Amino acid sequence: MSASPVYLDAATAAPMHPVARQALLAAFDDGWADPGKLYSQARRARQLLDAAREATALTLGVRADEVSFTPSGTTAAHGAVLGGLAGRHRVGSTLVHSAIEHSAVLHAAERHVAAGGTATSVPVDRVGRLDVTSWSAAVRAPGVALAALITASHEVGTVQPVAEAAAICAEAGVPLYVDAAQSVGRVPLPAGWSVLSASAHKWGGPPGVGVLAVRKGTRWESPWPADEREGGRTPGVVNLPAVVAAAASLRAAAADAAAEAARLDPLVDRIRTRVAADVPDVEVVGDPVLRLPHLVTFSCLYVDGEALLHALDRRGFAVSSGSSCTSSTLRPSHVLEAMGVLSHGNVRVSLHRETTEADVERFLDELPGIVAELRADAGVVGL
Repeated sequence: MSASPVYLDAATAAPMHPVARQALLAAFDDGWADPGKLYSQARRARQLLDAAREATALTLGVRADEVSFTPSGTTAAHGAVLGGLAGRHRVGSTLVHSAIEHSAVLHAAERHVAAGGTATSVPVDRVGRLDVTSWSAAVRAPGVALAALITASHEVGTVQPVAEAAAICAEAGVPLYVDAAQSVGRVPLPAGWSVLSASAHKWGGPPGVGVLAVRKGTRWESPWPADEREGGRTPGVVNLPAVVAAAASLRAAAADAAAEAARLDPLVDRIRTRVAADVPDVEVVGDPVLRLPHLVTFSCLYVDGEALLHALDRRGFAVSSGSSCTSSTLRPSHVLEAMGVLSHGNVRVSLHRETTEADVERFLDELPGIVAELRADAGVVGL
């Protein structure tokens, strides 16, 4: 009898929180009407939407009218970048961002550049932490409309110096957008940001719900065609049952966040230590201390990354990779490339509320043999 599957890719999508499932089913019965209408079913839907917004705002530490729900975290990130640039187009057309932003942010930057704007990429060090000196110089340059800094790396877990970067932005009069997808519902949010985006399925909510928060006083213009819903920040009717489930699960996740971090942090430390000790020619990447409590990434030399992920999947382990160097593009992850670390044979392990110590032990027990088999198949022996 084969062992039960072990899901270790919460950084992509966490298993749905039980609270989210309950709220989703209840909202299907009670929240199907258009909350913008005036009849009784619509008024009930409006109550649900208002309550979800209030709960989300409370967790984020903002006002309810600063929060909008979007169809995805990617949509929220695109809106944050393009709307932040549009709102300050009279000031300039330069976007400053770290070299390790999520691809959603980088794709928005590419669209901005294609339309005639400019973008400045700020480097990181070998553990994936922002070069604050370079950031300061870039933000203080003339014509900067917006700065973007991820709160913590989605690929290696390194926590960024957001408060320090935000203080520099404030001195320069530049609003700061933070992609907080890996932080919301898991760790306290840093201070000083003007615009924030997040994604519900990262904290155990349903897929298809993003959060865009724009603080009062921030110049921001919607990059989409005009629409009166969601404060004009994103077009279309929201998926109200999913939004209700997202808000309910965020509240539950945030309430348990400190305890979960205390539980998962030692397990990640164990993975970092054991992988380095038990697998030859491996590099564990990211900051060992200033990191998210649930995420760890390592790279194995002489191993095809895609083959490693498939081999782990056959043994029941669902993990992700920060490297696409085995894909048709043969291009490594932009994050690992920016850090200057090994990218081949890359594995990202991210834990969640259902991950047990036994799951981690089983992964650590089986990984060395799996890597050794792949190296032997590739003719790499004697390591």
